[in-house]
Amino acid sequence: MPNTPSQSPRAVAVFAGGCFWCVEAVFEELEGVIDAVSGYAGGARDTANYEAVCTGTTGHAEAVQIVYDPSRIGFRKLLEVHFATHDPTTRDRQGNDVGPQYRSAIFYANDEEKRIAQEYIEELARSGAYERPIVTTLEPLTAFYEAEPYHQGYVCVNPRQGYVRAVAMPKVDKVRAKFADSLKKKSPLDR
Repeated sequence: MPNTPSQSPRAVAVFAGGCFWCVEAVFEELEGVIDAVSGYAGGARDTANYEAVCTGTTGHAEAVQIVYDPSRIGFRKLLEVHFATHDPTTRDRQGNDVGPQYRSAIFYANDEEKRIAQEYIEELARSGAYERPIVTTLEPLTAFYEAEPYHQGYVCVNPRQGYVRAVAMPKVDKVRAKFADSLKKKSPLDR
């Protein structure tokens, strides 16, 4: 019996790589990604809000929960896209966004995800893909807290905003160029 949309397999990955607006926009471009949700991971429920997370003292990272169909895109491909669209060699920073809430992290849900991520990071390190050491952390996913509604789909809703044009769109352009064979037929940005 063929899968219908309600029966398609689903898996979840949670990545952090700077501002969640950018990370969300990148993953929304990919075929097989059902949804990408901006939020917080790494801290407690009572500090899972933008105002608290911006202090850099909550343990949270701005993160994105990626819901995907593993029969159409794999965890490994998600990792490849993630590492190609942010700088995994800067600790607690992406560009001008500075603080532990902007760290590069993979929040793994199980030992298999941890193993795959660890192997991929080791492969990148051996390849010499980066001039500096990769500092991406592997952290157990204890909880993911959805960010406030105004953060969701921010790049799609605010395509002309200065930060979006200067920081998010170059990352989207990079995924479009480097992973052209993995893109949705119609981008969420092409409304």
